[in-house]
Order: sequence, then C-alpha cells, then structure tokens
Amino acid sequence: MGQQSGRKRLADSVVWITGASSGIGEAMAYDFSRMGARLILSARRSGELERVKKNCEGDPGRVQLLPLDLSDTGSLRQKAAEAIAFWGEVDVLINNGGISQRALAAEADLSVIRRIMEVNFFGTVALTQAILPHFIARKSGYVVVVSSVMGKIGTKFRSTYAASKHALQGWFDCLRQEMYEHQVDVTLVCPGFVKTSITLNSVTADGKTYGQMGEGQSKAMSAETFSRKLIPKLEKRKPEIFIGGPEIAAVWVKRLSPGLLNAILRRTKVT
Repeated sequence: MGQQSGRKRLADSVVWITGASSGIGEAMAYDFSRMGARLILSARRSGELERVKKNCEGDPGRVQLLPLDLSDTGSLRQKAAEAIAFWGEVDVLINNGGISQRALAAEADLSVIRRIMEVNFFGTVALTQAILPHFIARKSGYVVVVSSVMGKIGTKFRSTYAASKHALQGWFDCLRQEMYEHQVDVTLVCPGFVKTSITLNSVTADGKTYGQMGEGQSKAMSAETFSRKLIPKLEKRKPEIFIGGPEIAAVWVKRLSPGLLNAILRRTKVT
C-alpha cells in the first residue's frame, strides 16, 4: 500500500521502536529524533535505553522509555496501553527486537528453539496485536517488522532464526491483507548483513551466547548506514523493503531458480 492522503509523515509521528538499545533500533532512534518525531524506545536493558535517550537530538521530553521483555507476552497489552498513554496516540510500531542463532539444527536444544520463537515470533505478534485495536479505531497506523533475508532463504546454523523470520513473513503478509480496509499499513523489512552485535549475542545449541562476530556482519554496512537507507523507504510504506549487499540477490535467485541457489549455498562458507 502506498502512502495515502491523511497518512502522517514519519517526522510528525509517534514512533515506537523495540530493540532500541543497540544496533538498528538505536540507529533509527537517532535518525527519528533528528527528524523531530516523538519516540518511545523499548528493550530489556533500561540502562542502555537511558544512554540512547541521552544521545538523541532535540527535546529530551520527546523521547519516552518503556522497558519490556518480548518473551513476557502476557505483559505486552499493558505495555501497549502505557505507550499510548504517553501522548494519547501511537502512529508507528517498529518491531525490531529479536535474537539470532548459531547452531546446527540437529543439535539445538528444543528449549532454545522455543526461546527464539517466543521472542522473535510470538513476542512480535503479541505486541502487534496489542496495538492494533488503537490503530483500527483511529483508521490510521503503521506496523513495521524488521525481519531478515533469512525470512526468505535458509542457510546452515540459523534454522530456528530462519524459521522465526519465515513465520513473521507469513503472519504479517496475512495481516497486511486484513488491514487494508482499516487504513493500517504493514511493511516487512528484510536486511542482509548489517554490522551489529546480533551475531555476538546469538545463542548456541545449548542456549549459551555465541560471542563471536560473523564474517558477514564484520564486513557489512553499519547500522547507521542501514537506518539512513531505510527511513526514506518507510515513508513510502512499501509492503517489503530489501537492504543489504550481494546477499540480497539470493532472494531473487531463489524465486527464479531454487536449485541454483541451493547449489550456491552448498558451496558457500557460512559463519
């Protein structure tokens, strides 16, 4: 759905960002504050959220902090009510929080698989469901989901991460169709490699922290560059946005020739 008359510019909006304490979420917080948007920043780590707020530009009163844990889905309706209460409205929800994985599918403990799905899929869905009545009642709203190229393809070591992103792709594709009549837009953002701490914080087969920077991430664009590329595209409210390096081509290769992509990935070193 393209941007229609009556849709607010992002600079005039109340923008709620999850995963705002680092990486892409932090970079977006700075860019949105520079634009003059009112912000609600969420993540688990209150101290890091305070740091991000201090680094935002403009009036500190235009940045509110709302710590939350996406794995605690039972708390998210109350969090949505608190978010709305700050200014009486929320215009944009950017679902950016999540965790990654580095583990072989055959070795990953089921409890770790459930944990990743709880945060990446169920937490994102629950928070979106919590804000949707507000959007529907106003006949206005914008749901953004930071997914991944891994929501379109699969490689070694990322089975549950890819599964969670594939699940997001399906759920939000369906939601988009249901929201047209309510004038609520839905965008799925599919980044390629971005240089953030997501690989460092990935979980291994037994749930421990991976603690290493992946080769793809170490050579990738910065979160700041990614955010600068993303926000102008969000203004257009496209259904899907792809930003990254050569790895983005894998999405199109899979569409044209799944067998070719499979052959390429079999020979590709994946970290």
